[in-house]
Amino acid sequence: MKTILRIATLDDLPTLLNFEQGVIEAERPFNPTLKEGKINYYNINELIKNDESEVFVAEVGGKIVASGYAKIKTDRPYLKHSKQGYLGFMFVDDNYRGQGLNKLINNALFKWCKSRNVFEIRLDVYNNNIPAIKAYEKVGFKKHMINMRLNIKDMDV
Repeated sequence: MKTILRIATLDDLPTLLNFEQGVIEAERPFNPTLKEGKINYYNINELIKNDESEVFVAEVGGKIVASGYAKIKTDRPYLKHSKQGYLGFMFVDDNYRGQGLNKLINNALFKWCKSRNVFEIRLDVYNNNIPAIKAYEKVGFKKHMINMRLNIKDMDV
């Protein structure tokens, strides 16, 4: 079946909210600081409505099977660029993985950022999430910085 790539609408929210839970469940093993139970990472409604962000979805046979967003953010004043496109909510339904949908979504997001004269693209990925890292590297991302954490609650300091 043919894949259709399009901008998400508010009508897509029920599916996108399910995708969000899929992202969270996939990332739980990598983040011991997440609260138990149902949580939300994103305000998908706002991402769809905001002029400074765009959510793309891929459809196969009328069913949404992949998603991702880009949000334009003002960057730190000491960097060469003033804005960055921050990517997130990258999700592909298990039954459609390995079909190049992540690349389609990323390319649409890159094109959208370029149309807004934003050329620096960033995203966050857990260091141990090897499949995600490989998928991002396939579309050109390079490892740049590591965010480290430490819980000192039980340390004798």
